[in-house]
This record gives sequence, structure tokens and C-alpha cells, in this order.
Amino acid sequence: MPYRIPFNRPGLTGNELRYIADAITQGHAAGDGAFTRRCHAMLEETLGAARVLLTTSCTHALEMAALLLDIQPGDEVILPSFTFVSTVNAFVLRGAKPVFIDIRPDTLNLDESRLEELITPRTKAIVPVHYAGVGCEMDEILDIAGRHAVTVVEDNAHGLFARYKGRYLGTFGAIATQSFHETKNVICGEGGAIVLNDAAMVERAEILREKGTNRSKFYRGQVDKYTWVDIGSSYLMSDILAAFLCAQLEKYEQISATRERIWECYNRELAGWAEAQGVRLPCVPPHCAQAYHMFYLVMPTLAARQGLIEHLKSREILSVFHYIPLHLSPMGVEFGGRPGQFPVTERVGDCILRLPFYNDLSNADQADVVDAVRQFECGGAAAR
Repeated sequence: MPYRIPFNRPGLTGNELRYIADAITQGHAAGDGAFTRRCHAMLEETLGAARVLLTTSCTHALEMAALLLDIQPGDEVILPSFTFVSTVNAFVLRGAKPVFIDIRPDTLNLDESRLEELITPRTKAIVPVHYAGVGCEMDEILDIAGRHAVTVVEDNAHGLFARYKGRYLGTFGAIATQSFHETKNVICGEGGAIVLNDAAMVERAEILREKGTNRSKFYRGQVDKYTWVDIGSSYLMSDILAAFLCAQLEKYEQISATRERIWECYNRELAGWAEAQGVRLPCVPPHCAQAYHMFYLVMPTLAARQGLIEHLKSREILSVFHYIPLHLSPMGVEFGGRPGQFPVTERVGDCILRLPFYNDLSNADQADVVDAVRQFECGGAAAR
């Protein structure tokens, strides 16, 4: 059914269509054209990373990370069960065994207090996921990883330009990944990036991304012809999509300010209702500057969550839940997952609800969402 207020709607900042036309008329619409280079430069300058490379998706950026770490069958990778399937698939595709970990009840991020006990001689990587664009406790994670010589790969799909203790997310691990999917803050429809904070990985990353060839060196005039030198695949984003992304990146401060206003409105207007109904609103620790990626509610029960979804649906408002815990999925069970293993993850998986949140959400539509939510009583899982 069509919804009067959708959960997500991609928005334009102004120059997207003009830049796309420029990319086509300039005669280079494939990967690594002028707009790709502009995006690389903007991201590298802002983040201070050794290298940023656009990819066709965050999924492909994660797959590149697994290749860069030379993941082999039997290697172990620690990651939260409460994440998108791409986080785990990238490593399982290389033969790794996923070692799931529970999440914190406050930020819904990886519970660093449970991390060290999971490390074994087979542990190759730790993959913290910055849920909702709120930073994981990176000081503790990096300390543990460093003492055990384990590489950290940040899945920062939600957290572009967010900070932990003043430092940008995605700049802590040796590698980080970003998403520009249409549901994210800064978008190009489908797309991602790999952020390389270890300069020693840059040359091989360029080769992996170019189908295992040294084509990037050829275009820089460093070799007189390019050839196959390593494994790899085609991970280059089209310059047409990079043109769209470039227009968005140029306005990321404006986008962030808009999303901050929307997030703060939800947080302010729903605080009293949430306290009365036993609903928990997002937690942002004072040392974290969030990305304003989403606004979620942790309802008291599964019945209340489903009841509110249906209540909003009856008013033509689309709200959604989020991840099904990976350890309880059919594939997760094959890797040893079982009910009761990660209680916080399982409760959040049952009870979380995400409200409409997009750059073009009008004040009037947001007010309608707020009013509809306030009409709902969790005790009877019904509206007043």
C-alpha cells in the first residue's frame, strides 16, 4: 500500500542532475573519472585518511577488507550479531568463521566488555559496527585488539562524519567502510567507500579494486602497460553515481543540520510519552557526536512494537523494525547460533522500531508522526 509518510525518501541537494550531465558530456562515465577523484579528495581531506576509494557498495568495501586481510578458511572474525548481513558475508565468503558478540543495552553497539574472552589464536579481525552513527567504545576495542595483534575493521555504514572523542568514526581501525545507499545521510542510490588508514594497504587495495590489475599505476604513468598481478574484482563506482555523490558531499553540513533538527524534534517531543510507556529512546554518550542517521524506539515488548507499527500503518505512516539477529538466522544457526545466546541482541531485535527519517521530512509530516505515536499505549498495545 502507498504511505502518506514513507519511512525513507531520497532527497536532492541541488547539483546532482547537473553533475550527472557533466559526467556524461565529459566522455568518462565509467569508474575513476573526474567526479570520483573529487569525492576521493573531499573524503580524504575531511577524514584525514591515507586513502579513500569509492566502491559500488559498502558490501563490496567490506569484501575488499576481507581480501586485504587475506582472510583464510578457519580464521575467526568477531562482530555483533545485531548488524546487516553484509558485515558477516564479506568474511564468510573467504571461509572465515563468524564469532558473534552481544551488544550494549544503551548504544546497541558491540559490548566491548565481552570482547577479550572471545579472542583466540585464530582471531583475524574485530568488526565494530557504529550503530545509528553513534561510536563504539573505540579506546577499549583498540586496546584489546592491539594487545592481541588483531586488526580492527570499522563498519561505519551509519556514521559518516560522526565523531568519537572528537575524532571521526572510520579513522580508528586499519580499514573502515562507508555506505551511500539511498537510506543513508549522504547518498548516490547504491554505493560505498573503503577508508584506508594504514598506508601500507593502499597499493594493494587499488589492485584489488581494479580486477587484480595494476591499472591505477598505468593511468598515473607509473607503468607502461597494466596487467594481472593479484586476485580482485570490479569494485569501481560509475562516475555517473560519483557525480550524484559529489553534489551530496558538497552539502553534507547542510544535510547534517537538517537531520539534527529532525532527530532533536523526535527526541524532545516523544520524551514524556516514552517515559510514561516504558519505551527507551536512543542513547548518545556525551563523548560521541552522532551522525543523526536514524531515530528508533526500543519498545517494552514485541507485541507493543508490532502494535505501534500497525497503529502507524493505519494512519498511512510507514515505520519499520531493524535487524533479525544474525545468530538466530538459518545461516547463523549453522555457525552455532542458538536462542538465549545473546539476550540484549535478542530483546532489541524483537522490540526496536524505526520512525520515518529522511532529509525532506517536513515539519508538518513529522508532527503527524509524533501525534500518532503519542496516541499509542504500550500496556494494551493499542491506541487511545
